[in-house]
Amino acid sequence: MTGLFTRNRLIGLAIAAIVAVLDQMVKLYVIGPLDLRRVLHIDLLPFFDLTYMENRGISLGMFQAHDMETRWLLVAMTAGIALVVLVWMMREKALADIAGLALILGGALGNIRDRYDLGYVIDYADFHLGDFRPFLIFNIADAAITIGVVIILARSLLVRDKDETQTKDAPRGERQDA
Repeated sequence: MTGLFTRNRLIGLAIAAIVAVLDQMVKLYVIGPLDLRRVLHIDLLPFFDLTYMENRGISLGMFQAHDMETRWLLVAMTAGIALVVLVWMMREKALADIAGLALILGGALGNIRDRYDLGYVIDYADFHLGDFRPFLIFNIADAAITIGVVIILARSLLVRDKDETQTKDAPRGERQDA
């Protein structure tokens, strides 16, 4: 398949859609049947609880949006970043790169929907070791974004594509096609 919608890119779009839909479904379950917005905290496991949080900021709670202008600025900024990630993803060829970007895109879309509809992002996942909490309270979208960033960073630092090395080894004026 040639063109914009290759098999790998379609897989990436599917991953992004699955992440966004799963994120929204879990958030609806958490605030619906579990009524976490009212009960605020549910003990589940010795290392994992559900704790309701309204995140009005971005990463690590920075840039809190306490007014409508800041809320819409964050929506626009996050949507702009998501658009850049989508364009980047549609330019990539390797499935691993596309998958990492798709996780970031799907997570961004899930959190954008919250911020657009509610003015804040619903967070609920609370991992801990006793009183030690290695992470802030987060959601599926946040986890997908983090995993996607780790994949992209790991691949950019550790993986060297064959095409790149073959092109560098080719004599000037010659082009090697894969």
